[in-house]
Amino acid sequence: DTQAKRLHEYKRQLLNALSIMDIYYSLKEGSLADFTPTAFIFGAKAAPGYIRAKSIIKYINEVANLINSDPDMKDKLRVVFVQNYNCSYAEHIIPAADISEQISPAGTEASGTGNMKLMLNGALTMGTYDGANVEIHEAVGNDNIFIFGMSTPEVNQLKAEGYNPEKIYNSHAVIKSVLEKMYKGINGATFEEVANSLRHADRYMCFADFDSYRGTQAKASETYKDKCLWNKMSLINIASAGIFSAD
Repeated sequence: DTQAKRLHEYKRQLLNALSIMDIYYSLKEGSLADFTPTAFIFGAKAAPGYIRAKSIIKYINEVANLINSDPDMKDKLRVVFVQNYNCSYAEHIIPAADISEQISPAGTEASGTGNMKLMLNGALTMGTYDGANVEIHEAVGNDNIFIFGMSTPEVNQLKAEGYNPEKIYNSHAVIKSVLEKMYKGINGATFEEVANSLRHADRYMCFADFDSYRGTQAKASETYKDKCLWNKMSLINIASAGIFSAD
């Protein structure tokens, strides 16, 4: 399960990381049965002065350290943040990917090209109806892509009505639990500023799309168990990728 792209809040690597923490604690508690073993791979860089993005990178790395050092997660769950992600890494990661994470909130991604490369190499897109995901969806059909989350009109409507992430935080047990771990610290590192940015602003609506995202991840995990179906979906994506040819 791969999310390889520039590190930016609108790309929502943080939504992915919050979901991974939910998976981790659910596995620890035994409430997540029959989980498909998954390796989550992040590849990203932050702009030099983008302090919050660097904090998110630190958070994902601490999540990785927590999970990868837990013997209970052996052969179940792994998290990798590739250092100094570049084309050489991409040449290995993109062909290996089964799932392509393209999870920016609808209306924020002008295009996107990484999703095209991953599609061409057989990865199935898990994403919002945004950017080039729209064209991928049109090319492969609804049965060969995992679309989740709000549409652009729904995002705009929620903004107009007055989006209140603090209300979601107080009423959503999973989100509250994951953020409390950020406040308390992971391996001695706390992430109060990142947690507060979600609670009091959540500019890119991670909370609003969280349940839809987790549900779609579970659907993809279940679909992956049917190897014949998964390979068929993968081949349909490869065969449909010609619309993105630069030639």
